Amino acid sequence: MEIDADTEAIVTIGAKDALAHLLFATVGPGDVVVSPNPAYPIHQYGVLMAEGHACMLPMPDAATFLGRLKEVYRTSTVKPKMLLISFPHNPTTTCVDLDYFKELVELAHEHGTMIVHDFAYADLGFDGYRAPSILQVDGAKDVAVEIFSLSKSYNMAGWRVGFCVGNRRMIAALARIKSYLDYGVFQPIQIASIIALRECEEDTKKICATYQKRRDVLVHGLKRAGWEVEKPRGSMFLWAPLPERYKAGGSLEFAKLLLEKAQVAVSPGIGFGPLGEGFVRFALVENDQRIRQATRSIGQFLKS
Repeated sequence: MEIDADTEAIVTIGAKDALAHLLFATVGPGDVVVSPNPAYPIHQYGVLMAEGHACMLPMPDAATFLGRLKEVYRTSTVKPKMLLISFPHNPTTTCVDLDYFKELVELAHEHGTMIVHDFAYADLGFDGYRAPSILQVDGAKDVAVEIFSLSKSYNMAGWRVGFCVGNRRMIAALARIKSYLDYGVFQPIQIASIIALRECEEDTKKICATYQKRRDVLVHGLKRAGWEVEKPRGSMFLWAPLPERYKAGGSLEFAKLLLEKAQVAVSPGIGFGPLGEGFVRFALVENDQRIRQATRSIGQFLKS
């Protein structure tokens, strides 16, 4: 990502912390914040903690979410103050192209909406897909900020470092609230982050290739077990619909069954919001051998 001289930026103690702080700095009681559902929990609960109104729109796919967003603008008497998005998306793995962002930026300009793009999985695109930045769109800096995390691209999870770039007024609000709520990043982590950003671009490609291989092993193993799933184009997850015979019991009960019978831990979709029901999320955090072991156990469970 290239950051030009006209773009405001701030280093953050963790991308998700920055998102929560930004919501506290810019959202007030009753302000409408639109986000997809299902979604990473802070996208919903951060709004509620800021006393805003979380308007959650279904996102079985990107086009449906965009259509529902346009409907909100047409019919709602209170226009959204903020649009909170994340592509590649956690948990659904939905990916978009630059034209999609252009439509969102046009809507934001037309209706006076701020956009926050959580870009945690910027470098995790598969099969030739490269995730676009919303700041590539002309005029995006007038209405949008983008939050980047070193956790995924550089394997620095737990070190709590990232940055937020884009609209000057939104960055200023974030800087103001962060100056009261937290302190600077531990200096060795700052130095490691500088080296990562300056010298380790090739390593992000290797990390991405590792996740793609894990994805392929997981998808192949699940299909062999009789569980039909689709290959994600990005992120570090796989969003899997429940097998037909387990749908009635719900995602939480199915996740508990997998843990008990197959010794495999997955995240129940209901944990990502009401519209996540009917799915579970796999995280590509184990090596190939462990993934094969897991899919064999799942296959034995599903056939029992």
